[in-house]
Amino acid sequence: MASLVLTLIGQDRAGLVARVADVVEAHGGNWESSRLAELDGTFAGVVQVSAPTSRVVALTEDLERIDGLAITVRAAEQSEAVTGARFSLQVLGDDRPGIVREVSAALLRGGASIESMSTQTREAAMSGGRLFETAATVRVPEGVAVADVARELEGIAAEIQVDVATVDETVPAPLG
Repeated sequence: MASLVLTLIGQDRAGLVARVADVVEAHGGNWESSRLAELDGTFAGVVQVSAPTSRVVALTEDLERIDGLAITVRAAEQSEAVTGARFSLQVLGDDRPGIVREVSAALLRGGASIESMSTQTREAAMSGGRLFETAATVRVPEGVAVADVARELEGIAAEIQVDVATVDETVPAPLG
């Protein structure tokens, strides 16, 4: 079996996921995991599938024929087992340019890596402005203390006027 990563993007419409799933199944493939979203009328996703090696070319060709959906198929890279601590990160504050850059730079300085992240802006109920919100699952390698990464984040929290909360996790984050 081959492990493949599909990237999908196109104008959102009903049935896109079903169409991709039909093609994967028709070629003896299995949908392993995915992250899918609709953002401002655009559908985007990343999907990991497994499929018989002998069917990869035909599967790819059929996926590329799905009307209105740009699909890239590539072989999944086998990575080394990741060890170390994992924690959840939540950021909430007044929206302004640069928040993601500053938070991700602080994580990098602390030696951490983002496993998954979602962000959004929304209207602030009381102030009438916009709020920025993010939720992330972050991994630190063995030998790096979560407390050190938290200090890096706390160091920028005052500068960018956001609240940063870290919670140690011992189990994988739920899909979301």
